[in-house]
Amino acid sequence: MTERKPPGVDFESWVDKQIRDADARGEFAELPGAGKPLPGEMDSTYDELWWVKRKMAREGVSVLPPTLALRKEAEDALEAAAKAPSERVVRRIVEEINAKIREVMFKPPPGPPLGLKPYDVEEVVRQWREGRAER
Repeated sequence: MTERKPPGVDFESWVDKQIRDADARGEFAELPGAGKPLPGEMDSTYDELWWVKRKMAREGVSVLPPTLALRKEAEDALEAAAKAPSERVVRRIVEEINAKIREVMFKPPPGPPLGLKPYDVEEVVRQWREGRAER
C-alpha cells in the first residue's frame, strides 16, 4: 500500500478498493491458516498480554511465585525419590530438597507462604523400601 488516498475519495471505499485489488492479484491466496477455523483463543475476551502468554506456552516457560515453584519441586523430588535406583540416591534427593525448604523457611520470599517443612529422610527411605518390596 504505497499509494496515498486521493483527495475527495471516501477513506472506506479507498481501503475497500485496495483490498479488492490485492485479492485480485492473489496476495491473500496463500496466507498461513487460510481456509482453517480461527484458533480457540479467539473466542475468549481480550487480554493485553495474549502474545506473552502464547510465547511462554510455545517456549514451555512457566512463571510461578518462588514458594509455589518450590512446592512443585518438592512434589517432583518425592516422585523422583520413589523411583530412585538406590537408597543413596533417595537420601541425596531428599536432602537437596530439604536444604531448599529450610532456606525458604528462614528467609521467606515474596508470595504465598510455603506451607512445607523438611521431609523426614528416614521416613521417605522407609517408604522407598516398601515400594521396592511390592514390585
